[in-house]
Amino acid sequence: MPGTAARSPGPPAAPARPSGAGLGAGAAPGASDGHEDHGRPGSAGSPGPESGLPGIRITWRETPRAARALLLGVFVNRLAGFIQIFLVLFLSHQGFSAGQAGLALGCYGGGAVVGTFVGGSLTDRLSPRSTALVSMVGSAVLIIVILNLRIYPLLVAAVFLVSTVGQLYRPMAQTLLAALTPGDRLVMVTAMYRLGLNLGTSAASLIGTALLTVSYSLLFWGEALAALAYAVIALIALPGHVTRLGETSEPAGAAPPRRASSGAGSYRAMLADRRYVVFLAAVFLISVVYCQYTAALPLAITRAGLNIWWYSAVVTLNALIVVTCELLMTKFVQRWPLRLTVFAGIGLVAIGYGVYAIAMVPALLIAGTLIWTLSEIIGAPTVFAYPAMAGPEHLRGRYIGAMQGLFGLGAAVGPIVGIMLWDHVGQSVWLWVAGVAALAIVAGQIGIRTTAHCHLGRVLTRSGDSR
Repeated sequence: MPGTAARSPGPPAAPARPSGAGLGAGAAPGASDGHEDHGRPGSAGSPGPESGLPGIRITWRETPRAARALLLGVFVNRLAGFIQIFLVLFLSHQGFSAGQAGLALGCYGGGAVVGTFVGGSLTDRLSPRSTALVSMVGSAVLIIVILNLRIYPLLVAAVFLVSTVGQLYRPMAQTLLAALTPGDRLVMVTAMYRLGLNLGTSAASLIGTALLTVSYSLLFWGEALAALAYAVIALIALPGHVTRLGETSEPAGAAPPRRASSGAGSYRAMLADRRYVVFLAAVFLISVVYCQYTAALPLAITRAGLNIWWYSAVVTLNALIVVTCELLMTKFVQRWPLRLTVFAGIGLVAIGYGVYAIAMVPALLIAGTLIWTLSEIIGAPTVFAYPAMAGPEHLRGRYIGAMQGLFGLGAAVGPIVGIMLWDHVGQSVWLWVAGVAALAIVAGQIGIRTTAHCHLGRVLTRSGDSR
């Protein structure tokens, strides 16, 4: 499931919070109107057969202004995400060797992983607005620096830094969405967030190609200006402070409460949550498996004697289905028990890649692709929303940052492992990756919590789940 982004839950739905509001005032975690709720996430009472969750239009209409601005900013930022796509071509144009260009691209990937971990820590210390400004203004400056550097070691360092700084906003974005979104709508809003990422990323290559026909300078300045546009959106629309559980509104001009900076608010504290660590292991494993469509699949297609057009066709098919169907699927999936959703999301990856193991022929190639694409639109919104459900407020940024970082690490390691494995076992690689996906299923079922232990201010138990 990308993070792609990477290519993320009664009776009447809870009312949307006003713009800039937090998780709730005076509500204790896992409590609602003084009694335990055994229904779906965010429900206000016991579920009945007529119970329902809000759909796409209602969720969007009642989403707070700050959350909608955040979704717009993410889309604008990804719309101009050119560097990763065109970095190798740019460095080759500058006279560097293919090996040097590949090393720089690897450093960009490493910086993205580091950036999500650092961003998780910053999110728990700074305001959403400050985190976004640091990320966007910093990356805009570094993008222009890369355009003008000619010394290779400095260029590689700048590439690493621009990737690191540019990813700082990612944990903040999902943390803020969780703070502004009622628990019963978080999975749907996460699907909207992923839609912005996927739409922007899909369009970036086309827009970047058009700019590149003019000059590399226009390409880099375009991405820098897009980052600054996101910074302006953050400055205008994102809150300087999000009210936390149990807090009341502060008087005008009052300083916001200080965030915890001790060991209680560190990644070490997150690692003490052993079940969440098991969930992170599942995320890493499925990321290693999922990215094989970029590594082992093109090798398998060419080895089978198929035209490389088939690879372009299945990748396009996946992107088209994810962009057009994920929100619609989430409308139904958000009602499912958490463990069932994660089981289906990971299990269908194993089945889809297992179909490839039968034979690399067009019919099975399309069938397998449809199955693992179904896994993405079923499972990704819930998997990416879950860290905000599992993490206590003072650690939520780190919970989200760790999940995104491990997903990015899996996406970086996966192609290397997949190609090495392909060289040794050939077509049987699909059985191996299906086996790893099976391990991810087990880890996911162990790591997922499904009761009021989750921390979104309302009980997040889904009907049919047990701890």
